[in-house]
Amino acid sequence: MVFAYIRNMEQLLQQIEAMKAEIAATVATTPEQVEQFRIKYLGTKGLVKEIMGEMKNVPNEQKKEFGQILNAFKMMAEEKMQQLQSALGDSDEQSAKFDFTLPGDPVAVGTRHPLNLVRNQMVSIFKRLGFAVAEGPEVEDDWHNFGAMNLPEDHPARDMQDTFYVQEASENNAAWLLRTHTSSVQARVMETQKPPIRVICPGRVYRNETISARAHCFFHQVEGLYIDENVSFADLKQTLYFFVQEMFGKDVKVRFRPSYFPFTEPSAEMDISCQICAGKGCNICKHTGWVEILGSGMVHPKVLENFGIDPEKYTGFAFGMGVERIAQLKYQVNDLRLYSQNDLRFLEQFKSV
Repeated sequence: MVFAYIRNMEQLLQQIEAMKAEIAATVATTPEQVEQFRIKYLGTKGLVKEIMGEMKNVPNEQKKEFGQILNAFKMMAEEKMQQLQSALGDSDEQSAKFDFTLPGDPVAVGTRHPLNLVRNQMVSIFKRLGFAVAEGPEVEDDWHNFGAMNLPEDHPARDMQDTFYVQEASENNAAWLLRTHTSSVQARVMETQKPPIRVICPGRVYRNETISARAHCFFHQVEGLYIDENVSFADLKQTLYFFVQEMFGKDVKVRFRPSYFPFTEPSAEMDISCQICAGKGCNICKHTGWVEILGSGMVHPKVLENFGIDPEKYTGFAFGMGVERIAQLKYQVNDLRLYSQNDLRFLEQFKSV
């Protein structure tokens, strides 16, 4: 502090008189000089504020007298500030420097991430069909991620998914891992709710894969589950037909191919006509005109039994798709790494989407 060395009223008054003389002698001919004066004396860290802080060191019997001196000093500085501003006036020089009719500087406006845009659109479409949104933990135990989905420890389908294990299984502890799919959320829903169940499960998932333009160690999924009486494969197909037409337009073509998933039977993968080449053939669709976008099927009876749901009374369907794949077809982005690099040149392209 400038006044840390002051020990008595006489020294303090001498300092005030010196500053008053300095203020009286100040001359400013430019706005910059006026601003410098304001900062030095009247700013939040200026000398007026600083010397006001010395009131706490003044004996009580002298506070009234000293307060009057400080107020006079402050008023002198403020009056000098007004005089300096008035002296500048509206000269031709100032008018040339400032054109108050010019528009202000533009304020940068952010946007949602392209994956969030696609995810939100996907969620909105399924909500119109009555699906609620369910979420769950990203660090999951082995049972909810694998066992409950009809994948016991020795099941070969586990080799299809390279898993990040947080804690290996031991004699006394279960294995913990980063979830490899949002099917674990479906498991937790079936664990706590009774049919009818109609949910979608959006979220981030993790797999131990080499990062490249076509693969990443984390990505995003939206999975769906519907369980009720008399649910059929036809219900599944019509649900997915509605989704792709709402997402890509009425002209999109669809085909189903038989597939295998441990937690559904029967199972199918769904392809749509490539949105990048309009079905003519390109490197994205491997020149077939078709792109696989999701896996689906009827919920396996053993999965229902794992949660105490009677497979004789209830049936259901499930499906799952990658948000990145849908975004790739919608925005024609061919490199998955762009989504996680935070490159503003890439992200700013989606402001008008």
